[in-house]
Amino acid sequence: MTAATTQASSPIRIVRLAHMRYRHANIAQTQEFLEDFGMRLAYKEGNHRFYFAGDGPDPFVYVAEVGERSEFLGGTFLVETKEDLERASQLIPGATSLQSAGPAGGYMVTFRDPDGIPCNLAWGLAGKAVNEETTIPLVNFPTAKPRRGEFIRFKQKPCPVFKLGHFGLLISDFQRTYDFYTKHFNLKATDLLTAPDGSYVAGFMHIDRGEEWVDHHTFFFSTNSQRVGPHHCSYEVHDSDIQAIGHDWLLRKGYTPSWGIGRHILGSQVFDYWYTPDDFMVEHYSDGDLVNCHTETGLLPAADEALAIWGPAVPEGFMSALPCNKKGVPHELVQR
Repeated sequence: MTAATTQASSPIRIVRLAHMRYRHANIAQTQEFLEDFGMRLAYKEGNHRFYFAGDGPDPFVYVAEVGERSEFLGGTFLVETKEDLERASQLIPGATSLQSAGPAGGYMVTFRDPDGIPCNLAWGLAGKAVNEETTIPLVNFPTAKPRRGEFIRFKQKPCPVFKLGHFGLLISDFQRTYDFYTKHFNLKATDLLTAPDGSYVAGFMHIDRGEEWVDHHTFFFSTNSQRVGPHHCSYEVHDSDIQAIGHDWLLRKGYTPSWGIGRHILGSQVFDYWYTPDDFMVEHYSDGDLVNCHTETGLLPAADEALAIWGPAVPEGFMSALPCNKKGVPHELVQR
């Protein structure tokens, strides 16, 4: 095997998720929602592209472009080296050349998966200082009560997001999608879900960083008979108290809830799903599991019972990422 062959066959090394990219028809409405969701405007390119940040190290976690119609433009993974980005541009069918990644510097490549869904890779973005909520209230249990003479007093406000944790896709063919992403990237299945006939229908994928502990899943995909496109993107928050305060804030603001609050089984996160004003699904999560190269892949039957250990019933339309009061897709989410 030649060096060139080895380079072509080795996966492109991704490090973590950086941000999501969407196009929105009503940017003022989108900005108001994202700020109520716990982000803040960090950069602006004219009146056509807006960059929203969280409290973590990434310069931004959500990019909103202005367009005539709302559209999903893909998640963005950070890659290990510029060489990885150049290899992606050369090796992934239809991938773009290296483009500017925006006001934080660096470069970006965009490609489409077998269903035509866009995805992005980036390298060289400048980081920023972390501004995490550092006050962790002591918890009193029945037989251990360390909080003595101290009171918990929260404020009503949006729930600050820390980082982009994961995003998911609805796809047409499991094996084709699985082969594509595991061939090109260091993605590994943490859990796989099966249909009654034993066929795989969904995969929860983590970034394989060897011994390093990483999130239970950074990316997932699930077959769906109604459509292909985004399912949701999910942002990590500090804890479930702040998460619940953010839930109440969004309710009072009149936004549309999807599902939550509850606790997942796969990943163990406390979850809270919402719809943006143009019906993209977004999530706050806290307290998720970590895995590494020694974690064995789990295998479970696909069913509502596998989604949560507690919380409200799974709403109608959730699996297709549709608001429960709608019967079809309100706008084209994937441009072919």
